[in-house]
Amino acid sequence: MTNIVRTDPRLIRFLLPALLITLITLSLAGCGTAQPIAEATQTLPPAPTAAATTGPAMNAYPPPATAYPAPGEAGATPSAGAYPAVATPEPGTTARASETAQTAPVATSPVLLPFIGEGPAATAESIAAIAPTALPPATATIAPTPAPSTTAAVSAAQPTPIAVVDFAAAAADLAAQGQQLAYNKIGFHVTFLEDRDQLDGYTERLDAEGVPFFLKSVDNAEPLYRAQELMKVSGVPHTLVYRSTKYDVPDYDMDPVLAAETYWELEKAIWPPELDPDLVWLETMNELDKERSEWLAQFALRTAQLALRDGQRWAAFGWASGEPEPADWESPAMLELLRLIGENPDRLAIALHEYSYTTDDIGHDYPFKVGRFLELFRVADAHGIPRPTVLITEWGWAYNEIPAEPLAMEDVTWAARLYGAYPQVLGAAIWNLGRLEDIFPALNTQARDLIGNMTALSLDSYFSAPAPPRQAPLDAAQFPPPTN
Repeated sequence: MTNIVRTDPRLIRFLLPALLITLITLSLAGCGTAQPIAEATQTLPPAPTAAATTGPAMNAYPPPATAYPAPGEAGATPSAGAYPAVATPEPGTTARASETAQTAPVATSPVLLPFIGEGPAATAESIAAIAPTALPPATATIAPTPAPSTTAAVSAAQPTPIAVVDFAAAAADLAAQGQQLAYNKIGFHVTFLEDRDQLDGYTERLDAEGVPFFLKSVDNAEPLYRAQELMKVSGVPHTLVYRSTKYDVPDYDMDPVLAAETYWELEKAIWPPELDPDLVWLETMNELDKERSEWLAQFALRTAQLALRDGQRWAAFGWASGEPEPADWESPAMLELLRLIGENPDRLAIALHEYSYTTDDIGHDYPFKVGRFLELFRVADAHGIPRPTVLITEWGWAYNEIPAEPLAMEDVTWAARLYGAYPQVLGAAIWNLGRLEDIFPALNTQARDLIGNMTALSLDSYFSAPAPPRQAPLDAAQFPPPTN
């Protein structure tokens, strides 16, 4: 039940006259001390100005975004959306003061307005958050701390520019010397990328400059599809390779010809339909049993015939680094396969892997691991067979590590010079960019960190090979590996 308080009427009649007398007395007392309104307002503090709040806040505001330089240039800073994502504090933790100062503008500061011609457009929310006092003119000096000039902010954010080679002029100079120009042939081996746009800056920049790149992808057709579509528009002859891991090794217990026919149908059934077989190579095998080289030669010969029949670009074997033995290239079926490849260099190829198996010496046992393709060419030369097209579909150091800079790029540049001398080698793919069933995460990061320097190498460098019909000699000593 609610309690209601009631007031005695007699008390009200008593209090009203007393209250009236008190009010009259106070009013008469105030008349002797009143001041003009204008004089009263002079005692108030001056209104706050924009200068008093804008200066310190300017230092906390991140510099405005600069004009787009193609991602992947030497020295470029990855965008906020690039892999890996920018780290954020765990729930319940406090960010460092320096991090907060760089990323959190004060909500009521006029600094939220964009710089003239730069920065994000002002929003209704940002304008509403500004104090109602008038902003100073655009030309006024902001106090107490002057803001850095726009030019200085932009210059500080710009990456180191790439001096792109005049490839047409370089090709003309080399032709006068009996040489032909070779681009950097080292590219990337990719799997599933954490950021689907991870390679776009690299591939789009090279394509726009007319520079071909080498790209191999496993179980993920998307990077190849994007590159293929660039290629269709530009006509730049990129080398693209696809492999599925579903059928890495054929059935050695079957007759090699029957095994090839069965295996080929399986591979055709899982070929990504969005990929153009006239533009993308198919690699079907991976690091095979070298003790079965003659069986594999017969198997590959039949597969090559089927690939030609079906209009597919196909690369055989995917031999591991240091394999096969040189004599294995000289069996009857293998020589027949090499002749068929030599007659169809744009449709058939040999796939090899070349690793040093150590991070501190890319030239370890050179040329018996990296440089092993020279033995294949030696056999072809000895038998009067055109040097076959070669795709080095895995290339690198160890399976789980890439050396730190600048050693990695020194090794890559050496390999680019070596492969550049032999036009039949279409390229080599650095192992590995992307996820590998959650193993080797450091390798993925190390490969990602090479993208900028790889872009620069492809644009600011070129290599050479003898102009046809001459061919580079097979003396490995011409290309001594770097000594780290």
